[in-house]
Amino acid sequence: MEEGGEVLINSLLNPIRSVQPATTKKKVVSILYTILLGVIMGLAAKLVDAPGINPIFDDIGGRLGIWVFVATLLSVFSYSPRVAAVKVFAFFGSMLTVYYIYTVWIIHFFPAREMLFWGICMVISPLCAYLMWYARGHGLFSTIIASFPITVILSEGYQLRYAYLPIHTHYYLIPFLMGIYLIMIAVLLLLIPKDKKKGILILTLTIILSSIFIYFNVLGRIFGGMNGFL
Repeated sequence: MEEGGEVLINSLLNPIRSVQPATTKKKVVSILYTILLGVIMGLAAKLVDAPGINPIFDDIGGRLGIWVFVATLLSVFSYSPRVAAVKVFAFFGSMLTVYYIYTVWIIHFFPAREMLFWGICMVISPLCAYLMWYARGHGLFSTIIASFPITVILSEGYQLRYAYLPIHTHYYLIPFLMGIYLIMIAVLLLLIPKDKKKGILILTLTIILSSIFIYFNVLGRIFGGMNGFL
């Protein structure tokens, strides 16, 4: 039954985007590079917590946007949906491992609630990456899938105008943060669609979905404010 279900899923998804031929060596190397990226970004995210570091870096690393952005790029530029799932899981696994080993062993702080939140994100990330791989494909399904990460980034970026920055003198950074979010959105809109027509469709759907997300505070209801912590 499981094999039959997999065949059915493949028959539905294969016309959307074809798997790129690649040797096992190429796949393994791409996964190893992803793990290295996760280690570097996890360490960087922890180091920018230090006093004296420009708070704009901490505010970026402590929210969903940058991680959705990186995971999306890792997914869509993988050799196959399975490789995408492995790479994104490896990325979050290595990033979170480094971040929380540093937090618990060196700083001696155990943020259980935050660890649970990001652990859940890591567990569901392979499924998201598997589906996200098809965003560079053809048809309505790929357009819808491509719009979701951009919707999350746009919704969170819009909500930054209400961001809480502990030191009031840092509120001047909010426009810069929103600008970085706009850059991430622009990059995804340029890199994911293979033609301008699809890019316009993705942007249109993103604006509609973002309006819904913002009006109903979808991110706040789902994450309960947890997306402000790494």
